[in-house]
Amino acid sequence: MATTRNRRSRVPVAIVGWLSRPLASFHLVLALCGLLTLLGVIMVLSASSAQPGGVYSTFQKHIIFVLIGLVALWAGLRIPLRRIRSLSPMLMLVTLAMLALVLTPLGAKVNGAQRWFTLGPLTLQPVELAKVALTLWGAHILVVKARLLHHWRHLLVPLVPVALLMFALVMAQPNLSGTISLGIVLLSLLWFSGAPGRLFAALLAGGVGGFVVLALVADYRLARVLSFLSPDADTSGAGYQAVQAQYALAEGGLFGVGLGQGASKWKYLPNVQNDFIFALIGEELGFLGCAVVLLLFGGLALVGLRIATRNLDPWIRIVAATITVLLVAQAAVNIGYVVNALPVTGVTLPLVSYGGTSLIVTMFLFGVLASCARHEPAAVADLNHLGPGKIGRILRLPVPEPYRPVRASAKPTRARRPVRPR
Repeated sequence: MATTRNRRSRVPVAIVGWLSRPLASFHLVLALCGLLTLLGVIMVLSASSAQPGGVYSTFQKHIIFVLIGLVALWAGLRIPLRRIRSLSPMLMLVTLAMLALVLTPLGAKVNGAQRWFTLGPLTLQPVELAKVALTLWGAHILVVKARLLHHWRHLLVPLVPVALLMFALVMAQPNLSGTISLGIVLLSLLWFSGAPGRLFAALLAGGVGGFVVLALVADYRLARVLSFLSPDADTSGAGYQAVQAQYALAEGGLFGVGLGQGASKWKYLPNVQNDFIFALIGEELGFLGCAVVLLLFGGLALVGLRIATRNLDPWIRIVAATITVLLVAQAAVNIGYVVNALPVTGVTLPLVSYGGTSLIVTMFLFGVLASCARHEPAAVADLNHLGPGKIGRILRLPVPEPYRPVRASAKPTRARRPVRPR
């Protein structure tokens, strides 16, 4: 009895000891990325067995996107963070140009939306790059103007006008889900830079007002909102996907019907491999499978914020926190509308939904987040003293440099004229 208690008491101590290691955050980010990617591969394989165009054709494309994503993950790890920061203004300009060009005949129009560039068998969605550009460039601007952020003009300009231009270009596609993701990035940047609370009240009020206007001016968006408010009113129309997702989740129960045995993917739930992959997880793996997904994204939230708080570089702190909020918030929105807690918006489940530009960009963001973990002071000291480690040697990762704060140059003051006594 005493031996069993001693073993149980050693487990938390061992966990705490492992988490205190210098590279624990780095290894956790890579582990979470690998587990979510593996889960996505398994679920897309299950969903693709019922897709038209040949058995497993969707799965084969997904594997190609995963392989490209692994290269993007390596690039996010390999490129020095100071280099990424220096390239962020150029990335922002390129992204704005791409968002404008996709609205011209150069962009491909599918189902009434013009969001993609067609590159042979592959497609490129500029809004996914816009999330990265706004995160990296926005953090750069806020850090450069850190001493002036108590002035509203310096806090909002040029970040908010550029973000609003992005919103306008993305909504012109139209792409509400992309606009929501960019809005999450903007709010996160302002929050982690220490913006006052009354600014968020104004931005949230404006966002809600904009959402209402956008819902009213487009019939299909209004139908989605109405179907959310009363899902049983149009079960064969706008509310069809939401209702079928509920059936799939209910069918799964606690343990699920078994991997590959779900019935929802057989044309009962359209685009199950994209927006509603969480419903398939609930049907085939049950409540336990859904709980695993929630735990993985909950772990990502904890690890990402841990990385942000343990770093000294203000740009790395803002970038790590914003990436974490973006990925976790996208997962929350996706799961929210699958369980009918939010209106359907089309936000995919990061790393789990069927691949494409979103998967590749998400894996790049995981690479940047893992690189931020390697810049924690304890990790920097360990890597400089003991070497890059096994993973660092295999991936040929550069040794991070210690953070050196930039000293503000003292401005010369004008000499005042002596006051002559009268």
